[in-house]
Amino acid sequence: MKVSVIPILDVAPIYLGDQQGFFKEEGLKLELVTAQGGAAIVPAVVSGQVDFGFSNFTSLIVAASKGLPLKVVAPGAASTGEQDKDFGGVVVKAGSPIKTAKDLAGKRVAVNTLNNINDTTVRASIRAAGGDAKNVSFTELAFPDMLAALDKGNVDAVQVVEPFLATAKKNGDRVIASNYVDTAPNLAIAGYFTSQQTAAAKADLVKRFSAAMQKSLKYATENPDAVRKVLGTYTKIDPALTESLTLPTYPAEVDAASLETLSKLALQDGLIDKAPDLAGLRP
Repeated sequence: MKVSVIPILDVAPIYLGDQQGFFKEEGLKLELVTAQGGAAIVPAVVSGQVDFGFSNFTSLIVAASKGLPLKVVAPGAASTGEQDKDFGGVVVKAGSPIKTAKDLAGKRVAVNTLNNINDTTVRASIRAAGGDAKNVSFTELAFPDMLAALDKGNVDAVQVVEPFLATAKKNGDRVIASNYVDTAPNLAIAGYFTSQQTAAAKADLVKRFSAAMQKSLKYATENPDAVRKVLGTYTKIDPALTESLTLPTYPAEVDAASLETLSKLALQDGLIDKAPDLAGLRP
């Protein structure tokens, strides 16, 4: 069974669940395939190249608005809801004149994929700070490439998640906004999904995968040290940084209010023309 994921802290539970035998207990053998972001994972799932995928909810909302047949089967990760204590944020170099999200107007900001949860929540941060959210230039870069681009001056700011946020802080970079926290309380960030075809044709597979993911999410919540440790098996994190990582929350269910907020933002930012039915994005 193939599952497409992004090599970031958010997906630690699925790696832990595999280690702990939760998928084996359900009669499943995992093959994890990495990708740059949710926007790239959606077509792989819809085309049947992989059985399940991990994606931010904005990419799933955009896909649903285009009529793509998706079904979320398990939650993935959510914000901590605490300013300056979240697992994602907008980072600038130490000497940058950019002090708050308001100052991002007219600047170049890197996100992992365009038209996803990261550029739309950065815009939310800019609005919250009283800035012009329309006057910002987003550049698509993979998370592992962002800090080098920032250091070289190729971009003015980057939106990163762990473990890259801890690396940025170690480098002396400054966090100027907690974009997920600025967007909504305890924002639901991402989930695991499949195609509606797979959900219908392989209902038992979906049920077993969902059950294994729930065990994995619960285990990750109860064992934060294991989350930090497993990260070294699928990212190139400096082991010295593992203790300084800010962990996301791994919820048992998808927050419906978050989906409504993200849908409204996608509409406001022009990512979609019409708000889709969000029923398929709730397990």
